[in-house]
Amino acid sequence: MRSSKGHSALFDIRDNTALARDFVRTLTLIEFKTDRRALYAPTRALEIISEAARRLAPSMRERHPELPWRAIMGVGNVLRHNYDDVAEEQVWRTVLEDLPALDRAIAAELEPNA
Repeated sequence: MRSSKGHSALFDIRDNTALARDFVRTLTLIEFKTDRRALYAPTRALEIISEAARRLAPSMRERHPELPWRAIMGVGNVLRHNYDDVAEEQVWRTVLEDLPALDRAIAAELEPNA
């Protein structure tokens, strides 16, 4: 049986991947780069995703070896401690290109028979 902490972390990741995508969905890269609020919102979602990933059981992460768990868990530290040097394009690419794979893994874990 999953721990409630781990189960809660799955929902936190699911919800924040959706929020991050929603925050950038209607923007062009130029709009994203020039709107500080547009950068701040998905950056915060990535921080939450990173922290929630740390709360997942190692066995859950092992079921999805295709994901770069060390990077996922570490990005929050980078964003918090190097906040003055956050690369807008990297946040943009992470949200649009990298989060879908994480979202699929989390959805699989949230399936009733998982």
